[in-house]
Amino acid sequence: MGKRALIVSDSHGRNDDVKAAIEQVGHIDMLIHLGDIEGGENYIRSLVDCPVHMVAGNNDYSLQLPQYELIDFEGYRILITHGHKYYVNSGLLRLELFAMEMKAHVAMFGHTHVPYLNRDGRCVLLNPGSISYPRQEGRKRTFALIEIDNNGVLQFYTGELKK
Repeated sequence: MGKRALIVSDSHGRNDDVKAAIEQVGHIDMLIHLGDIEGGENYIRSLVDCPVHMVAGNNDYSLQLPQYELIDFEGYRILITHGHKYYVNSGLLRLELFAMEMKAHVAMFGHTHVPYLNRDGRCVLLNPGSISYPRQEGRKRTFALIEIDNNGVLQFYTGELKK
């Protein structure tokens, strides 16, 4: 098994849901939170023994977090952002264009509370959905995993919180 990263978003202060996702997926090499954390960022960092990347959501005005970050994950360039600054509720073109400008292979975003994965564009677009307050049909609390397979290819998985 290659390197693995857990991606969560929109926990809105429900850090027990983030903890449950970490426990559910097992070993990870990186944790990514795509914003609307609403406190507890130091607690979230304490849950894992790996790099943690967090960006500010539209409800994280009191947190000192970046609006976006570029991450290298085993040679893949990943743009992480909450998405509200790119109006992702109205479409993903602005985000995709910014990701292309940043030469990202993958753009990850939250904000909509709805899981999304599109590998057909100029870069992969991924939204893990909300770990705490889902809005898609069925209202399943979701997260995403990325993993480098034995051939060095980035694989994408979605998961549902079982708690």
